[in-house]
Amino acid sequence: MSRDAQIAFPWADGDYTFRLGWGELEQLQEACDAGPYVILTRLQEDTWRVGDISHTIRLGLVGGGMKMTDALLKVRKYVEARPPTENLLFAQIILSAACVGAPEEKVGEEGAPSPVEESGSTTSPTES
Repeated sequence: MSRDAQIAFPWADGDYTFRLGWGELEQLQEACDAGPYVILTRLQEDTWRVGDISHTIRLGLVGGGMKMTDALLKVRKYVEARPPTENLLFAQIILSAACVGAPEEKVGEEGAPSPVEESGSTTSPTES
């Protein structure tokens, strides 16, 4: 199973898909001069910078399949022309999905063995 951190939700003037893949995360850390988890922490702890919000949304749109020029226009119209806190939650959601996975993504594979044996024993077979 692939976990691609793609997430879709209503934003601005329609429903959009957002995804911050490896390349977009590298661009984000370059643009914000911080690693993705540092940016996520800033967004969650109200120590964010405006670029943390706008770059996260713009690169999320690009990673979700939107042309770079279209994403830039959307961000200029619906992020940079509005109060920053209107888009704070959206940036948090997009970057959280990239760092820890989207909520609807299932972790593990169906039929994978359970980490606890059926017998309930926690003793390793090689343990003496």
